[in-house]
Amino acid sequence: MEAAPAESERAAVAERLLTSSLRTSYDPTVEIDWDAPHTPGAYWLPPHRSSLYGTGLWEQLGEEQRVELTKHEVASAASAGLWFETILMQMLIREYYDADPTSAQAQYALTEVADECRHSIMFGRLIEALGCPVYRASPRDHLLGRFLKATARGPRMYAAILIAEEILDAFQREIMADESLQPLIRMVSRIHVVEEARHVRFAREELAAQVADAGPLGMAYARLLIGRAANTIANRLVHPDAYAAVGIPPAVGRAAARANPHWRATLRWSAARVHAHLADAGLVGGPGRLLWARSGLI
Repeated sequence: MEAAPAESERAAVAERLLTSSLRTSYDPTVEIDWDAPHTPGAYWLPPHRSSLYGTGLWEQLGEEQRVELTKHEVASAASAGLWFETILMQMLIREYYDADPTSAQAQYALTEVADECRHSIMFGRLIEALGCPVYRASPRDHLLGRFLKATARGPRMYAAILIAEEILDAFQREIMADESLQPLIRMVSRIHVVEEARHVRFAREELAAQVADAGPLGMAYARLLIGRAANTIANRLVHPDAYAAVGIPPAVGRAAARANPHWRATLRWSAARVHAHLADAGLVGGPGRLLWARSGLI
């Protein structure tokens, strides 16, 4: 387990992130050409990252249907991103309420909230441009989100932030580098990757300090809640209704994806970095680890 950073180190990191935010921040409403026509035949995800890739259902789909499926999978992931960013912003503001507003950490937290406001607009515009529905959280996940945003403190707060940000980041880094994909999703991914890199650095720094301050009971509870967050985020990536867009009954599509070794390998790939970091911090274990395993992330 890495040592907790000193207060001066945390402040220095926050200062550097504030400076970086001045240099490279984007307004997606003007940076992205939302009215540009989509490229005919281009996928929205690398095909091998589709949840049904390699299954019998995938083989039965025509090329246009496969492209359409990846479009709806992107809309589903964007909907999940919107859901979590709304939770994230409320957690950061709740923490800021008790913080020293003159500190670099507090000021960077507000900067991150501003970033996430723009990201939420960007994801909303993306879903609209795709012509897809908003794939909303289930009533259970919606309730869990309310609980998380109202109560998450200490290690469980920034660990949950890291899980959501780093899983999406893995997909988006691959998307932005793939010139065969739709230009719109590549540009959205590039903006998100650049700004989320700062958020991940900040969250890792703050998490290390929180772990150092948490007692045995707090760590045990954190491991359980973090496992639940990981399980929920993994299950939210592809909404079962996305399969209906290509004529596959939602329950059939979800069952095929859960049993698909290619998709399970993709889930493990997307979570490898954040899982290793949280495990090293002592935040994966006990009943919480079972939830990680049940999600397919490990």
